[in-house]
Amino acid sequence: MQEPVDSFPEIWYTERRIGAGVEGGIAVKAFAELHPAVLLVYFLSVLSVAMFSSNPVLSAEAMLGGILFCVTLQKRRAVAGDLAFYIPMFFLVAVTNPLFSHNGVTPLFFLNGNPVTLEAFAYGFAIAVTVIAVMLWCKCAGAVMTSDKLLYLFGKIIPKLGLVLSMALRFLPMFLRQMKKVRSAQKTMGLYATRGVVDKLRSHGRVFLAMISWSLENAMETASSMKARGYGTGKRTDFSLFRITARDVVLLTVSVCLLGVTVAGMAAGATAFTFYPRISALPLSPLSVAVYAAFGVLSVLPFAVEVREAMVWKYYRSKI
Repeated sequence: MQEPVDSFPEIWYTERRIGAGVEGGIAVKAFAELHPAVLLVYFLSVLSVAMFSSNPVLSAEAMLGGILFCVTLQKRRAVAGDLAFYIPMFFLVAVTNPLFSHNGVTPLFFLNGNPVTLEAFAYGFAIAVTVIAVMLWCKCAGAVMTSDKLLYLFGKIIPKLGLVLSMALRFLPMFLRQMKKVRSAQKTMGLYATRGVVDKLRSHGRVFLAMISWSLENAMETASSMKARGYGTGKRTDFSLFRITARDVVLLTVSVCLLGVTVAGMAAGATAFTFYPRISALPLSPLSVAVYAAFGVLSVLPFAVEVREAMVWKYYRSKI
C-alpha cells in the first residue's frame, strides 16, 4: 500500500519549489526559500568582507563561493554566456592595473620608459578577483532578493524606497522581454537590417525609440493604476507569507557567528596583507587560519544548502 504524501513533507516542499519554475535563466532554489531578513544579512555579510578585504585568500574564497552559487542558480546554457563575459572582464581588470600603476620594487620589464612591476601585476589580479566576486554575489543577490522580499523588508521602514526598489527590479526583466519582442517584430517586418554598420545602428535606434515610448507608457499606466487603487491616501496594509522558521534561525545564527569570527580576525590584523612596496607574506597564524576557514564556510553556505536539498530530494524519491 502506497504511503500518503503527507508522510513525506520534504517531497512536497521540493516539488513545490521545483514547480515554481525558472524566470530569466534563474531557477527557484532552496536557499531562496529562506526568510528575507536572513538572506539580507547573509548577502551583506559576504559582500562586506569581499569588498573591504585585501587578503587574496578571502577574495578567492568569495569568488569561489559566488561561482558555485551562480552555477546552482542558473541553467547550463546561461553559464556559458557568463563565462564569455567574466573571463575577459577578469583579464581586462588584471592587465589594466600594471599599465597605469608603476608602484613596487620588482620591475619585470619597461614599457615606454615606465617600469611594469610584479607588485602591480599581483595587485591587478587581486583587484580582478575582488571585482568578479562582488559582481557574482550581486547577481546572486539580485536573483534571490526578489521584489516582494524587498518590499517586505523595507515596505514598513522606508515605504517609498521599498516601492521604488521593487518596481525597479520588476521593470528590468520586463524591459528586456519587451525589447526582444520589439526586435523580433522588426525582424519579421524586414526593418531590422543586418547589412553594414550604419544600417545596424539605425535598426538599434528604432528599437531604442520604441522602448522609450513603451517605458513612458508603462510608467503612466502604473501611476494611474496606483492612483485608482488609492495608493498614498491612507495607512498602508500588507500581507506576507514570510515566516521565521527553525531553519532560518539556525542559518542566521551560523552566518552571524562565521561573520563575527571573520570580522574579529580582520580587526585584529590576522589577515593583513600588502602589495606595495613589496608583496608581504601570507598570514598563516592560527587566528588567520580560523578566519580563512570561517569565511570559506560562509561563502559556500548557499552551495551546501543546495547540495543538501538535492540529496534529500533524491533520497525521498528513492523511497517512493
